[in-house]
Amino acid sequence: MLSLKSMSARFVRSVLIVLAIVAVTLPAFYCSSLEGENNVTDAGSPWQNVYDTTIKYVGMEKCRTCHENVYQTFIQTGMGQSYDRATPQKSAADFTPSHALVYDKDLDFYYKPYFRNDSLYIMEFRLEGKDTVHKRVQKIDYVIGSGQHTNSHIFSTNGYLYQAPITFYTQKKQWDLAPGFEKGASSRFSRLIELECMSCHNGLPEFVHNSQNKYLTIKHGIDCERCHGPGELHVKEKTAGNIVDTSKGPDYTIVNPRRLSTDLQNNICQRCHLQGIAVLNDGKTFFDFRPGMKLSEVMNVFMPQYEGAQDKMIMASHVERMKKSDCYVSSGKMSCITCHKPHVSVKFTPRTQYMDACNSCHGGNNQPHCTEDIKIRQAKNDDCITCHMPRNGSIDIPHVAVTDHYIRKRPMDDSTRGKITAFLGLKSFNNDNPDAITTARAFMDFYERYNPNKGLIDSALSYLNKQKEDEANKKQNRDYIRAYFLLNDYNSVVRYAGGLKPEAITDAWAAYRIGEGYYQLGQPDNALPWYHRATIIWPYALDFQSKYGICLLSLRKIEEAKKVFTFILSENPDYVTANTNLGFIYMQQGNSVMAYDLLRKANSLDPDHEQTLINLAVWYHANAQDEKARKSLQHLLKKHPQNQQAKAMLADIL
Repeated sequence: MLSLKSMSARFVRSVLIVLAIVAVTLPAFYCSSLEGENNVTDAGSPWQNVYDTTIKYVGMEKCRTCHENVYQTFIQTGMGQSYDRATPQKSAADFTPSHALVYDKDLDFYYKPYFRNDSLYIMEFRLEGKDTVHKRVQKIDYVIGSGQHTNSHIFSTNGYLYQAPITFYTQKKQWDLAPGFEKGASSRFSRLIELECMSCHNGLPEFVHNSQNKYLTIKHGIDCERCHGPGELHVKEKTAGNIVDTSKGPDYTIVNPRRLSTDLQNNICQRCHLQGIAVLNDGKTFFDFRPGMKLSEVMNVFMPQYEGAQDKMIMASHVERMKKSDCYVSSGKMSCITCHKPHVSVKFTPRTQYMDACNSCHGGNNQPHCTEDIKIRQAKNDDCITCHMPRNGSIDIPHVAVTDHYIRKRPMDDSTRGKITAFLGLKSFNNDNPDAITTARAFMDFYERYNPNKGLIDSALSYLNKQKEDEANKKQNRDYIRAYFLLNDYNSVVRYAGGLKPEAITDAWAAYRIGEGYYQLGQPDNALPWYHRATIIWPYALDFQSKYGICLLSLRKIEEAKKVFTFILSENPDYVTANTNLGFIYMQQGNSVMAYDLLRKANSLDPDHEQTLINLAVWYHANAQDEKARKSLQHLLKKHPQNQQAKAMLADIL
């Protein structure tokens, strides 16, 4: 039967895919001309579509009926081009043979992207000498990314979305492994596209809430309502002939970011352009933020802070970098739309627009002007941006350079450049005073996603110990359970679960972690109800279903396990673990043909999967094909040399 390692890190790994450098909607305005700045206070919003959740989203095509000119320019922006069907027109990639081949040297797979009949495919293959010993072809459904920096690739299996392992980096015109797939970390075709990723890189989808990555409908690009809020009320009022003269005052049926306070303007942008550790508030989802809110009402976004290496930056950390700048700190009025006109693509925005933004504060008679040597200024065309906001490489996305929004003087010889001398902690950039539990969760997220240093969990526990437990934590202790789970301290996990009943748990992750704690301690009978509870809460989280089925199998509840794995394959026929375990069950039940078909399919999907190779060896041996059994085990040991079960089986066959 299948025994898996903890899959928590794979579950929560975020997808870092590139968004264009654009901010929010409506025309740019400058520090010296903040029309409408004080019209609305942050508290008690008069905008009717902010807190009324009965007001629905209507879609960009409805907005287009009255705003055709804005629509036509917006769809050319990075936001408008953020996500679409995988067509030759959408793709910015080079598919010539000399460019369109990627080799993952750590896992020994080649990847070749190609179009056939206007459909995009990625072929994964492996060579031994000149022989192709493995080939998998995956049809790609969507391209994510505007093409200003990258095109990454998404495929759908019955609504379950996954990221393909290669990306085209447009600035260098180069195919390579996708961000996060490098250095042996590739999850190949199994990286989940969860709601956090989708909700920033695209318009809000119709999401199956009791899943991790299943969608009913997908938008094609970020749309108007991401920055203006849901438009149903606005459309209803205009259709009824209730027109507001906005030259005289706001139309409160829909948010106009220009009329918000500077802080609320930036909150719209930092929903997606403050990429970091986003910790949702209890009871909130990534759907809950609406323009006109403070982002901290829904989530707190933390960024790691380091001593030194001021040039190190995350791709979509524009707001964090801006907030470090004296221009932002001193003015108190600087927002993203001080410089950006987000209805117009940066590709078509004249350089003078950005220069005018600088000069609105620095170019007047009583303002300080550039003190640089005149010859250097002339060499740079007297361009503030070139010196004070140069393009920088990002630390999370390879082959990409983006404008650094940390506006400052840069010494010609910066001895700290590129050198991180100390980790200072995590800082929330949208809330100056996050509570201790939220901060603890940020440390745990940072550990899981980016830096598996156990000192981070020590920090998380320290913050948890500072916060008095509320009733919810007394009932579930879910944060302590998570912390000890990440430390592989399964005794502490089950200790904090002591006295709880599965039906009292409402958090699927907490239920899963308790189940995994018991399972790792060799107590599958105690693990089973907790795994089952996780699948009750999230029935379409197939990884949870798989763990539940494995536990049933370990308890020899064969028919129940069979139902679970059959359900998984009805949802996703390419789910490797379900194929191999259902194949094992059929083998136990004497259905050799069905068992072989399932095991061969699992092997074709993942030729290095340990349990599949073991199950195939068992099948081959049972069917008097010991040479194939030996090859299966030898391949397993080549890829996983510490597998003791394979060593013992190989010794028996020899």
